[in-house]
Amino acid sequence: MEEGVGEIGLVHQTSLTFYLSCRDRSIRNRSDNGVSYFSQTLITRSFALLPKRKRSQLFLVQCSVLFFLLTIKSISAHADNILRLGVLKFGTVNWELSVIKQLKLDEQFGFSLEVVPLAGKNATHVAIQGGAVDMIVSDWIWVSRLRSSGKDYTFAPYSTAAGSVMVHPESGIQTVADLKGKGVGVAGGPVDKSWLLLSAFTRKTLGEPIEKMTRPSFAAPPLINELLVEQEFPAVLNYWHYSARLKALGMRELIQVSDLLDTLGIRKQIPLIGWVFSEDWAGRNSDVIEGFLAASQAAQERMRIDDELWHSLRPMMKAETEEMAITLRYAFRDGIIQCFDALSADSISDAFSIIAEIGGKKLVGNTTSLAEGTVWPASIASSCQ
Repeated sequence: MEEGVGEIGLVHQTSLTFYLSCRDRSIRNRSDNGVSYFSQTLITRSFALLPKRKRSQLFLVQCSVLFFLLTIKSISAHADNILRLGVLKFGTVNWELSVIKQLKLDEQFGFSLEVVPLAGKNATHVAIQGGAVDMIVSDWIWVSRLRSSGKDYTFAPYSTAAGSVMVHPESGIQTVADLKGKGVGVAGGPVDKSWLLLSAFTRKTLGEPIEKMTRPSFAAPPLINELLVEQEFPAVLNYWHYSARLKALGMRELIQVSDLLDTLGIRKQIPLIGWVFSEDWAGRNSDVIEGFLAASQAAQERMRIDDELWHSLRPMMKAETEEMAITLRYAFRDGIIQCFDALSADSISDAFSIIAEIGGKKLVGNTTSLAEGTVWPASIASSCQ
């Protein structure tokens, strides 16, 4: 090792690692908090003219300041009962969150909602595990997999809205059996929950998995819709809001994913997505989590009964016609959970076992049953009237 290189190299490596950690966290925070501006501009303007030794020292100084700012921000957030909720930037969950802010339900229930828009599903998973947000929207499969590996994330149900198999009115398809030998567009991938449930359904009712009896093509939801309308596919399986858009365009619903459950022995409608957060965080912020879930319920109730309220959401819905807006509104309402009890939680467990058998380790990891505590106990009602 050359003289001096070991010590300086170690300092430089340590400071760089620390800086990257700080920078990654700061960039994930809102751009208007001043921290990300600090991390992105101060460093680039300062380093170029400095010798390597000075750069290493400056790294440590700047990271210390950045760490201090982030710490103060975090302490302030908890002191003010702020809930940082990471969601897909254009996801339908934003409709409800907009209502919460519009009606000031967060203030009413004793917390401050800070919506953190993220680019994709994987980004939400990274954000919550990295501490950039307190809560995300995800599914019980992901939660169960992490709990099986020792993490403490848990799931509170959000919506039972599920996708549908949609067909072109000129396709001649009348039953699921008519899909045999045909091309089917599928949103997501081969281990998508809805696709696996459909596979289990056709195995049981037709003796053959859907992936064997059809010619599936996996693509993004908007493209799937476009290809059905243009008759490139005679049938598609898409998420609930994309299916609702297809209905407004004159496409026909063949079967809903929720219609598959009874045949599969799943006794109640199940929420495919929910609010995901750390049990440790919930224990330290019980007022915030309880207030948020109460605000969510209140917002959904207003969205269920108040048609006028939906006018303010129209820009977010990106509904091209009034008919499409109405179809989306009713599809959202169909997914509102009226009551979630022990039987509902058991139904999630039953669905997990079915999906795990077909999806395998690639989907659920080294387990075939829902990890204990996946469903947050406090979200389970003692009974449903």
